[in-house]
Amino acid sequence: MFPNESQRPDPDALLAQVQAQERKAARGKLRIYFGASAGVGKTYAMLAAARKLRAEGQAVLVGVVETHGRSETAAMLGELEVLPLKRIDYRGKSIAEFDLDAALERCPPLILMDELAHSNAPGSRHPKRWQDIEELLDAGIDVLTTVNVQHLESLNDVVGGITGIRVGETVPDTVFDQADEVVLVDIPADELLARLKSGKVYQEQQAERASKNFFRKGNLIALRELALRRTADRVEDDVRAYRVEQSIADIWKTGAALLACVGPRPGGEHTVRSTARLAGQLGTGWHAIYVETPSLHRLPAARREHILKTLKLAESLGATTTVISGRDIALAAVDYARGHNLSKIVVGRAHPTWPWRPPHIKRLALYAPDLDLIEIGRASKETASPAAWDGRAGARGAELGGDIPGDDDTSAPGQSGAKMPWLRSRAAGYLIAATSSVATALVATPLAEWLDLANIAMLFLLMVVLVAVRFGRGPSVLGTCVSVACFDFFFVPPRFTFAVTDFQYVITFVVMLAVGLITGHLTAGLRFEARIASQREKRSRALYEFARELSGALQAEQIFETTQAAIQRAFRARSTLMVPDDEGRLRMPPPGAGGVSAVDAAYIAHRSALDIGIAQWSFDHAESAGLGTGTLPASRIFYLPLEAPMRTRGVLAIEPANARWILIPEQRQQLDTFAALAAIALERVHYIEVAQNALVNMESERLRNSLLAALSHDLRTPLTSLVGLSESLAGSKPALAPSQLDMAAALHDEALRMSTLVSNLLDMARIQSGEVKFNLQWQPLEEVVGSALRASASQLRGHVVGTRLPSDLPLLRYDAVLIERVLCNLVENAAKYTPPGSRIVVAAALHGAWIDIMVYDDGPGLPAGREEAIFEKFTRGERESAKPGVGLGLAICRAIVEAHGGRIAAAPSPLGGAGFTISLPLGTPPEMPELEQDSQHE
Repeated sequence: MFPNESQRPDPDALLAQVQAQERKAARGKLRIYFGASAGVGKTYAMLAAARKLRAEGQAVLVGVVETHGRSETAAMLGELEVLPLKRIDYRGKSIAEFDLDAALERCPPLILMDELAHSNAPGSRHPKRWQDIEELLDAGIDVLTTVNVQHLESLNDVVGGITGIRVGETVPDTVFDQADEVVLVDIPADELLARLKSGKVYQEQQAERASKNFFRKGNLIALRELALRRTADRVEDDVRAYRVEQSIADIWKTGAALLACVGPRPGGEHTVRSTARLAGQLGTGWHAIYVETPSLHRLPAARREHILKTLKLAESLGATTTVISGRDIALAAVDYARGHNLSKIVVGRAHPTWPWRPPHIKRLALYAPDLDLIEIGRASKETASPAAWDGRAGARGAELGGDIPGDDDTSAPGQSGAKMPWLRSRAAGYLIAATSSVATALVATPLAEWLDLANIAMLFLLMVVLVAVRFGRGPSVLGTCVSVACFDFFFVPPRFTFAVTDFQYVITFVVMLAVGLITGHLTAGLRFEARIASQREKRSRALYEFARELSGALQAEQIFETTQAAIQRAFRARSTLMVPDDEGRLRMPPPGAGGVSAVDAAYIAHRSALDIGIAQWSFDHAESAGLGTGTLPASRIFYLPLEAPMRTRGVLAIEPANARWILIPEQRQQLDTFAALAAIALERVHYIEVAQNALVNMESERLRNSLLAALSHDLRTPLTSLVGLSESLAGSKPALAPSQLDMAAALHDEALRMSTLVSNLLDMARIQSGEVKFNLQWQPLEEVVGSALRASASQLRGHVVGTRLPSDLPLLRYDAVLIERVLCNLVENAAKYTPPGSRIVVAAALHGAWIDIMVYDDGPGLPAGREEAIFEKFTRGERESAKPGVGLGLAICRAIVEAHGGRIAAAPSPLGGAGFTISLPLGTPPEMPELEQDSQHE
């Protein structure tokens, strides 16, 4: 391998690497035991490793280990020290959670934290266990943990589509990727099913349900493949990072990744398609590159389009495409292959060339004898259109890799008018080069008596360098030839003739010509590299300025204005940023949004060309559309979705002045980066608004609860007294007159209603503040249904009440007083909103691990579209109604049911009216003691 200066370490990269290593050294190490599903032995393997470390003398602390009733796993805990869990009270329940503060205070060298994706109970410092682990790692504590493949955020929907079950607890992929070590725990699907059947994964009843749903053999095989592939990706990243860290240039053939080299000649499409087929057969990824050398950096527009379309084809077939610059095509391709650890290079069949110029495949073999080279044969009808190769010897177009739209031409590709300014500028360069040579001769002629011929030759070489810097290689070659001719004619004796009498002047001419050509060649190459570096610096500066401006944006309108201005500066293109409404439908921004004048003619034309239908398709499918894509490419506008980490935030519609630059990979990559920055900024602003609204709602809720509690306490005592006084008044002696008795009864009913209302207010405040203590007992459902109907007997008069309770219902664990309150509220609501004589039914049915308790009627039914809204506080079934109440009954029902771990929903009833369904978990009731039967009956 020839030495290559590009392989020298970057000092900035080395400094960043040292700083990263210092931060990593101060941080704890994270090891993840990774598996395809529950039961593969992740926790067992973690405990086995902990026991081994403890035997070697390392202190080990168990933070959290979930055995799930598996005796083998529980036995592995052995003598390992276990950190006591802390109790968190939540809605009357005491939940055991990991004690993060105690662990940080102990600061053990190693701690075990099972179930990385676990969600902590409300009231914990962090909502997720992986966030607890991050804090432990920051404190310098090593952590061992476990996770299943379905809990990775990027694979959550994939696993859900395979198994039909989508888990709610996920871990960001960055946590998995940044782990210091990942240990795959894997067993075949048949062995896992055997473990499930033998009760080593779940208990008998739970195992039976699991085998019919999640634990099907097909599911397990698919999950195993996902886990193996994700682990392989992780290992590949580790290999790449190690190669970079150790500055290893040699190819490690750990994979079969391919690199397709695309050139300006015909046949590039055939090479790309052949590489795509080969990559599909090998099941590997592939890259496609075009190396732009100084001799190729100016090509006709047709050839330029041909190269870009070939790269676009490669990208559509799944390749990673790049345009790189370099003086040597083979050396640049080898450097790219080594940098990306691509072990196989695919090139097209070599075309005939000069005998002294070996084909690229031979140069590749010379530079990289360790790489596999694959040569693709030519297509059967490989021809080039005349337009594509017109002007091969003369005209050359604008630079490919560093082209900025509008720098050289703004006409559409293929139009003859687009070539004229360029041809004129090239012709002017050659004319100036020839004229400069003659002018140099005329200026130097009067000085010939005082200057030696060698000094005059230096003047001509200076002119050649200046021409090469300004106009490039072609004019410098012409200038060299004209300079040699002028030097011979004006200064070499005999002067003013091309005759040469002394042979030494022939050597002078040859050396002068060679020096001029070499100098012009090197100067033109440096000019090319300087232009490439300038364009890269321009792109980097544009990204930096855009990111800096977005960092200070606090409103969506500021992001609109910043994005449109940045797109205009960087790409000379008009753009419009469209964001969705609450229903996910894109809406056009108002005229003048983004700081653009609403009366600008070009802006009006741009807005009129926008197609909201194409933009909506791009938003819904998260794919680009329009100009330069495979979806509606006839559009003159390019639609790019703004994909943020959580969701798509909008669509960026771009109308470039020159349609060609959309195809350039570097420009497209920069545009994708702009879109990603804008999407992240929109998501940041969105979550700022969400956080502010949540804070306002929390404060409002707290103030309302405090106010309700205060009013309830202050009103409860006088209302109770008022109820008692009205009862005493009705029974006083002597007896009251009938009209007075009616007044006393009305007073009693209204006072009782007010007392019930105040009790509801107080109960709602107590439930939401967590002050209610639940008395959970195993008891039959029939008892609480009967007591609720008896308590509501007065309100149910005039209605037909029925119950449908199966005789074999199991015992349920609930607070009888609170569940009775729920049932009372539901049946009283039914009585309140149905006419006399209506039917009200209380029923129950088992559904898997849940029991559904239903209360429904044959009345007018629920308000359309308000099935969920009626459970909100102070929301009534009828907006304007003379019926008493303030809309707290159903809110109290939901709070009580959710505190029991259940859910409540409203829907039309089987009788045509309103129906409410309470779903409570069954749990496992305790075993009832067997009654001893006497041998005799007395």
